[in-house]
Amino acid sequence: MRISTAQYYETTAANYQRNFNKAIATSNEASSLTRINTAADDPLGAGRLLKLGQQSAALEQYTTNINTTKSALSLQETTLTSIGSALQRAKEIGLAANNGIATDADRKAYAAEISQIQQQVLGLMNSKDANGNYLFAGSKTDTPPYSPNSDGTFSYSGDQSSIDLGIGDGMTVATNTTGWDAFQQTINTSRTQTSMTAPAVDDGRVVLSQGTVGTAATYNAKFAGGEPYTVSFLSSTQLKITDALGNDVTAEASQNGVISNRNGANQQVSFRGVDLQLNINLKAGDTNPDAVIAGHSFTLSATPDTFNTSRSPGNVSTAVITSSTVTDQAAYNKAFPAGGAVLKFTSATDFDLYAAPVTADSRPVSSGTMVGNNATAAGVTFAVNGPPTGGDQFVSQSNDHQTQNVLDTLGKMITALNTPIDGDAVAKQKFQGAMEAGLGNIDSATNQLGSAVTSIGARGQSLDSQTTTNESLTLANTATQSSIRDSDPAEVMTRLTLQQTMLQAAQLAFSKITSLGLFNKI
Repeated sequence: MRISTAQYYETTAANYQRNFNKAIATSNEASSLTRINTAADDPLGAGRLLKLGQQSAALEQYTTNINTTKSALSLQETTLTSIGSALQRAKEIGLAANNGIATDADRKAYAAEISQIQQQVLGLMNSKDANGNYLFAGSKTDTPPYSPNSDGTFSYSGDQSSIDLGIGDGMTVATNTTGWDAFQQTINTSRTQTSMTAPAVDDGRVVLSQGTVGTAATYNAKFAGGEPYTVSFLSSTQLKITDALGNDVTAEASQNGVISNRNGANQQVSFRGVDLQLNINLKAGDTNPDAVIAGHSFTLSATPDTFNTSRSPGNVSTAVITSSTVTDQAAYNKAFPAGGAVLKFTSATDFDLYAAPVTADSRPVSSGTMVGNNATAAGVTFAVNGPPTGGDQFVSQSNDHQTQNVLDTLGKMITALNTPIDGDAVAKQKFQGAMEAGLGNIDSATNQLGSAVTSIGARGQSLDSQTTTNESLTLANTATQSSIRDSDPAEVMTRLTLQQTMLQAAQLAFSKITSLGLFNKI
């Protein structure tokens, strides 16, 4: 076949341009040692690099999350440790005040110091991080977790939500510690109460403390089923305990109810997980201890639920709730919302009680009409001061006293320390019982703090372990990307030399062949 001169030139030029482009591409590859610059260089390899790049970006984000979490947990641990140190000092003060030789002046000084510790602990509980977020408020990072109530107690305004960050494929860790976990679940050891029923006027001869929960498992299993109990003194050396049905359960008391009649002796009576401090105070002229002690009696029961009730800021009237009391235990147990309630007046006298929070589709759990100044709903009677207006709302949160935050514990200790007792043996014995309860709750709060610190430590170990895993994955990812993307310098230089040689040969061949044209023969 014959090839025209024009066709030959076009074909040769195209081949030369193609070889030239390859040489240029290989020259660039030799300079950068990068084999894949665009997807056209290696479609399959480019796809793998894209996936590896996504994994690499995720690993970088995991590293950032881990560093952020470590910083947050470190700050939380430091804060909890500081709270623990403050509570240890409060315990030392409580022990010093309860040593039997402190005076009223000493106790007032101790009260002032514990008051300072209470404010210090409150400040630590409301600590913020570098971004201004509250450490222990859960997901409500812009809300102070603890605030004082009008009655001197403190309420938790945070929630129980954890803020989770991813630290590995399918693995997250909580970056926060909620106040609910660190402070609100502190077991309240002083959740029982006693009340003298005989004689009608307390003669001070028998002092029985409010009691502390010494063995929680026994208390939870047995105590509630038989309350209220009656503790009767048959003599100065024997007491009797009967349950709500009148059954004699004295056999479950320590020493089967045998007590000592030693004057002023601080002795312990344990019953169904509750430890009671008992003092017998014989007076001058009490020649027959059995006769003067027999007939004394007390009721023993769990502390009834109390309520923190406040008016809503949008109320039109100035009416307030002055007290909230359980008046029908069965109705209360059945209907009162455990998570809080909202008392809403539909008129000056009619009202509905809702479970909090109230939404558009909420339905009342109880309704009624005021009788005098009282509104009774779901077994709870609310005393209203001032006439309400339709639309007024009051928020009520119940407290079952199973738990008690340490701020309230310190508050009770401050009250006890500020109460004068010098020269009053009975008052002193009651004070000692109050201090024993406070010291027990400080120990309980310290244990709760320890659990929170342990949780932080466990998460820290998980972060360290995952850091090691992520570093290994990062190294493997980098090596794999390099094997796909990077060139072998020796192979590239060999290929470049070959292509440059072929390009030079093509130039020489083209020059020789073009000299064979007919035009050269004219």
